[in-house]
Amino acid sequence: MRQAMCGLGAVLLAALMAPAQRAPFGGMQNDPAQMVEARVSMLAQALNLTEAQKAQALKIFTDAQAASGKFRDEIQVSRQEMQAAIKANDLASIERYARDIGTATGEMTAIEARAQAAFYSILTAEQKTKYDAMPGRGFGMGPGAMGPGRMRPQQ
Repeated sequence: MRQAMCGLGAVLLAALMAPAQRAPFGGMQNDPAQMVEARVSMLAQALNLTEAQKAQALKIFTDAQAASGKFRDEIQVSRQEMQAAIKANDLASIERYARDIGTATGEMTAIEARAQAAFYSILTAEQKTKYDAMPGRGFGMGPGAMGPGRMRPQQ
């Protein structure tokens, strides 16, 4: 059972790992709507969600994806600007862009956490028990979701 849950968590995290604005292998853009649908589909299968729960989850995670788009764009621009600052040895700009990236990352983390809280609140007690045992716990939209130890079951 533990191996199955680890495998399920690995599949979820692999499918949702790439940020929506970044081109994966082959240069094709990820579709944020497809990423959310895949996430909800995995959660629906793992937790046996009802149709009403699936609809709520889809809305929760779609809204979170949309809300974090502004911050993904800001991070992308700041990273590009930081590369120019690195080449120019402009230490003040490097510091500024690093703070900008950190702030945007924090905002995205908060958006993801609020979405997780909203999703958790729609689960039954039995579903919460299953969800709590999931490696990675359905994370995948925001930065920080792939931190060390995320793939290990919580003790």
